[in-house]
Amino acid sequence: MSEHAKALRPEDLTRLFVERSNAGDADGVAALYEEDAVMAHPPGQFTVGREAIRALWAKVLAGGPRFEPEPPLPTLVSGDIALTSTPPRDGAGARAQVVHRQPDGSWLRLLDQPEFAPPAR
Repeated sequence: MSEHAKALRPEDLTRLFVERSNAGDADGVAALYEEDAVMAHPPGQFTVGREAIRALWAKVLAGGPRFEPEPPLPTLVSGDIALTSTPPRDGAGARAQVVHRQPDGSWLRLLDQPEFAPPAR
């Protein structure tokens, strides 16, 4: 994988995701995840591991989707683990990620729930 800018704060991961996705850079998106990361996508399934996540984003990004930045909710940090989240612009559900500080001080996604809609009542 080529060298990409690193997330120096947990909140940087969302901005870098949007930038790299909009550039069609599946390798760059995958570089935001730990080797054994788990992503809850496609809906109802899990994608496990950086390479599988890269392959999934390569397919998604081939369609040329555009992502808009979403304002982050307050980040919760406990030592080397943090919880980041953003409310989607449409107000339906939430997005949440558990991120992990790396030995060099940068942050990577460990668990990613890109879309969550609460059950209808």
